[in-house]
Amino acid sequence: MPKVLAALADPARLATVRTLARVGESCCGQIQLDAGLEVSKSTMSHHLRILREAGITHSRVEGARRMLTLRRDDLNARFPGLLDAVITPELAESL
Repeated sequence: MPKVLAALADPARLATVRTLARVGESCCGQIQLDAGLEVSKSTMSHHLRILREAGITHSRVEGARRMLTLRRDDLNARFPGLLDAVITPELAESL
């Protein structure tokens, strides 16, 4: 749990998770655009690595692109309700 919460504590990673929840699956570069993040490629790669190592995202290679998805089922099994609370800002603010 501490590794997951630490990964979600960063605003850029939280925006990435919320974007993935909204769009489903996306490539690394598109997530950065959709989330409105103005960070370098290396910084974005760092954020994506932290999310992957925490078990929040899953990546697969499709041609020359790396496609990312949330590991929603795994997270809900380990930490019921956590992902929904993080994804829905209104719900998180009411807690």
